[in-house]
Amino acid sequence: MSPWLLTPLLLIASNILMTFAWYGHLKAPHWPIWMAVLISWGIAFFEYCLAVPANRIGYGAFTGQQLKVMQEVITIAVFAAFSVAVLGEPLRWNFLAAGACLVAAVVFIFLPVE
Repeated sequence: MSPWLLTPLLLIASNILMTFAWYGHLKAPHWPIWMAVLISWGIAFFEYCLAVPANRIGYGAFTGQQLKVMQEVITIAVFAAFSVAVLGEPLRWNFLAAGACLVAAVVFIFLPVE
């Protein structure tokens, strides 16, 4: 499979796992903190099993900066869906505006320096 397709697919899957690792425990406030940490670490292990190959496979087809930017855009999109579907939070205009600012930051990194 082409790195142009495989890389973003692996990054999407890894970001889904990482979002659950970082924020999934918020739906279980009765868990002791040590349990939330251990479960999150367990999920994060599998996230790394996808993110590291995604970056290895993608590097060369993409620059390091492009990989990072791609990951950040995927992260904000995955979290937007997660916050609505799992946390039950409405997607408000200020979240969308903040996301637009992140996308703008991505654009700036590709502008010529001189």
